[in-house]
Amino acid sequence: MRMEAQPTRFFAREYPAAIRDAATALAGFLHAAPENLAFVPNATTGCNAVLRSLRFGPGDEILVLGHVYNAVRNTARHVAERTGARVVEAEIPFPRPTPEEILESLARALSRRTRIAVLDHITSASALVLPIARMIALCHDAGVPVLVDGAHAPGQVPLDLSALGADWYTGNCHKWLMAPKGCAFLYATPTRQADLHPVTISHGYMQGFAAEFDWTGTADPSPYLAVSAALDFCARLGGAGLMARNAALAAEATALLAARLGTEAGARPKMAAAMGLIRLPIHAEATPALALMMREKLFAADTDAPVNALAGALWLRISAQAYNDIADYERLAEILSSLLA
Repeated sequence: MRMEAQPTRFFAREYPAAIRDAATALAGFLHAAPENLAFVPNATTGCNAVLRSLRFGPGDEILVLGHVYNAVRNTARHVAERTGARVVEAEIPFPRPTPEEILESLARALSRRTRIAVLDHITSASALVLPIARMIALCHDAGVPVLVDGAHAPGQVPLDLSALGADWYTGNCHKWLMAPKGCAFLYATPTRQADLHPVTISHGYMQGFAAEFDWTGTADPSPYLAVSAALDFCARLGGAGLMARNAALAAEATALLAARLGTEAGARPKMAAAMGLIRLPIHAEATPALALMMREKLFAADTDAPVNALAGALWLRISAQAYNDIADYERLAEILSSLLA
C-alpha cells in the first residue's frame, strides 16, 4: 500500500533505508554483519550470482555434491560449458551416511584444479543435514573457497554465518521462516564482495555489494521488507524451541512411516532436522518417471510429499512445521498403504 500510494517517492525516499533495515533484522537472526548480506529472490538466484561472477578457465573444476539441487547443478553446468571448466560431483554414500563418510568423499573429490566447492547445508531430495562446518574447513584447508546452498536451513536449523566461515552462503526465508515467496538472501564475506555481482546488472554496478544487490530494477520488494514480520512471527511461535519441536516431530513421523511401511529411514537421527526420508516398498525399477507418478497419486489423494529416485529406490520426503501434528502422518500412512496396495 505504501509503494502504490506514490511509487516514485517510495522507491526514491523510503526503499533505500527500508531494504537496509530489513537486511539488518535478518542479519541479526543469522549472526552476520548487515553489510555482508543482500536479498535475492531465491537460493538458486544466489548460487547463480556467485558462480556467474567468478572467472573460470579450461580445466578448472567446479565441485558439487552428488545430492546437489538440480537447478544448482544446471547452473554449474551452464557456467562450465561456457568457460571450458568441468563439473565434478562428490558422491554422498546413501542411505544413512555418517559425517566421516561424507568428509572422506569430499576430500577425494577435491583436486589442485578445484576453483570452488558448492556444498548443500541440507540436501533437498534426501533431507540430510550435512556436517557443513567441517566440510567448509576441509575445503579451506585445501585452498578452495566455498559457496553454501542453504536453501532449507534458515528456520530449520540454527545458523551463525560469521562462525560458520563460508565464503558465500545463500538461503531461503520463504521456506522454514515462513516469509513471503520470493524472499532469500546472499551472504558474502568482505573479501569476496569486490567482484560479486547480481544476476541482473543495473544502476549500482561497481558501487559496492549492497548498492548492486539492493537495486536491480523496479520490482515489488514487499517479500524482502516483510522479513522482519516473518522473524517476529517465528519468534512468537517459539523460535529455537519451534525448530527443536519440528525436528522431534519429523523424527517421530519418520519412524512411524518406516515402521508402517516395513522399510527404513534415509538419514541417521543426528543428520536430520525438520524433514525426514522414508523408503517406499516398491520393487519396480526406481526411475524419475515412477517417482513423478507416485507424486501425482499423492496429489490426487489430497496430500503432498515429494518422491525422489535415489540409490536404486524411491524415497518419500516429509516435513514438519508448526501447523503439523502426529495425526497428519498417521493419515499419510493410511493413504500410502492404500496407494501402494
